[in-house]
Amino acid sequence: MQVSVTFRNTDAEAWFKDYVHERLGKLKKYVDKPIEAHVIITVEKFRNVAEVNLLAKGINIVGKEEAKDMQIAFDSVIDKVERQIKKHREKVRNHKENASRQADRDASMNVMEDDEGEDRPRIVETRKIILQPMSLDDAVMALESSKNPFFIYRDISSENVTVLYRRDDGQYVLIESSR
Repeated sequence: MQVSVTFRNTDAEAWFKDYVHERLGKLKKYVDKPIEAHVIITVEKFRNVAEVNLLAKGINIVGKEEAKDMQIAFDSVIDKVERQIKKHREKVRNHKENASRQADRDASMNVMEDDEGEDRPRIVETRKIILQPMSLDDAVMALESSKNPFFIYRDISSENVTVLYRRDDGQYVLIESSR
């Protein structure tokens, strides 16, 4: 890893450069191929600002912290950069896992489609609904106001799931479930 340390408005101290290299070295375990890191230490009156720009394979992480002490500011920014790296790694890991799961799912669907004949019916859509408690009259009004040929609800009096279906001739069919 190539590390450059810049001091603004302060003298470059050897022990602090060593400390920077040591702390950045611990970040190597989180990044596959760290290319370069730029550390900028700025002192303005009572403000000590530490900024770290980490360029690695596919990512650019920037962290900036301010504190009363230079070492505290640098430790804070390293912690911040470390959290960003972990978050990025977790995002990449989840993305890869989801992609492999999707590939497995697609492969299994292809196998299922090959096993099924063209004339067999299959499920093409799944909907989840929240059963609303209502009376039969309210359900009829809801069915008349919608374009769907059926309406599913929970009957207030019996607490059973009920399906109200509109036939082609305009009449209604009531299907009640029992416990």
